[in-house]
Amino acid sequence: MPVNSFDNYPMSWKPDKNALKRPYYQSIASLLEHDIKNGFLASGTKLPPQRELADFLDLNFTTITRAYKICEERGLIYAITGSGTFVAPNASRSITISKDKTASLIELGLVSSFEQTNALVKDSIQQVVNKSYFEQLLDYNDPTGIPHQKAAALNWMESFGIHTDQEHLAIVSGAQNALAIALTALFEPGNRIATDLYTYSNFIELSKMFRIQLVPITGDEFGMLPGELDKQCNKVNIHGIFLMPSCNNPTTIMMSDFRKREIAEVIRKHRLILIEEEIHAFMTAGIVSDYQQPMFNLLPEQTIYICCTSKSICSGLRIGYIVYGKAFCEKILQSIFNINVKTSSFNAEIITELILSGKAHEIVLLKKQLVQTANDIYFNNFPFDKNVGHPLSFYRWLPIQRHSDALELETDLQKLGIRAFHSDRFLSGQTPQDKYLRIALSSTNSLDELKVGLRILNEYLN
Repeated sequence: MPVNSFDNYPMSWKPDKNALKRPYYQSIASLLEHDIKNGFLASGTKLPPQRELADFLDLNFTTITRAYKICEERGLIYAITGSGTFVAPNASRSITISKDKTASLIELGLVSSFEQTNALVKDSIQQVVNKSYFEQLLDYNDPTGIPHQKAAALNWMESFGIHTDQEHLAIVSGAQNALAIALTALFEPGNRIATDLYTYSNFIELSKMFRIQLVPITGDEFGMLPGELDKQCNKVNIHGIFLMPSCNNPTTIMMSDFRKREIAEVIRKHRLILIEEEIHAFMTAGIVSDYQQPMFNLLPEQTIYICCTSKSICSGLRIGYIVYGKAFCEKILQSIFNINVKTSSFNAEIITELILSGKAHEIVLLKKQLVQTANDIYFNNFPFDKNVGHPLSFYRWLPIQRHSDALELETDLQKLGIRAFHSDRFLSGQTPQDKYLRIALSSTNSLDELKVGLRILNEYLN
């Protein structure tokens, strides 16, 4: 019997031998998933080496390898070459960010869209209801969008640098829906997608659902590091990459034009599929001097470009646009038909009316004023790092000290009447030493309420 088969051998995880059933690799994977999801194994825990666990259980080494592989594909664990295998940061809890109607808190967590601008939408809704073809907006026809709605979408995205045609554009139900469509259409369980180390938490959850592994890539103030991306692509088979170049959520980092070109070269070299989510482009194109073009223009046949009107025009209407090259057309359309059937033509018509009437630009102008004021309020409370990240971001990335436990910190803040989210929610890989809070600036009922929430947060952190 191997020396470490004895029960008192020190190991970070000891599955119950009596609970093992054939096939053993599936049984071990189920036990590991159970212990992670029920909190018996904390995030960041280093798991026993595969050979050591195999000896402990008197099983073949390849059995453990298969079990770990299953859990890795489920987003429960991750491996670092030369260091070992660890429990993933958010494996034991859902990190999906959505509105909680039951809590009367000052909202600094969910990034909303300055909902006070929604009053400007009312007249356009009435105009749509009065249209002669109103009833046609309520049927199953034109599942990817009515032609004049697509024309308005192309007009809207032209200022962001997107130039395509209606055959390579579909209207979908917001950015989250577009991400689900892209993942379903172009990736399979077990595929790997490179992301920023800190990335959109709902994309992390979607990847878990579709059994897609995320490969974290470090970056600097200009965005993801091309050398690190290339190194990871040489180590493992990576199929795609997810980026938010205009304003990364949560870090607010804007990818510079020279960095876009460097990253594009690596994507081209390794034939990756790029998912480019650009919901903040309306606050970047024509405003930030370094914004030259979307990455879609550099890699038109390898990119799924996602533009959503939820932040720029109206969040509740859930209208987004997905642009794709010829190579992806058939698969994307099939995914749209299977997931959506179709997006509401009525909602899309309201957005179209807002764009064509010029009301959408009026809404954006008001939001620019609000977000500028909101950022001024934020930096009055937290004056450091003023020149880091997007100047007109709907959220800020606040460095914190002495507060390392994510759940404890978020719970403490809720007791004080505010909601904000710890950086651990946004981790796609190993946990770094630095900690942050993502602070939403666009979700309070008023700017005065934002002032109160930030003052409470400042007092708590200090």
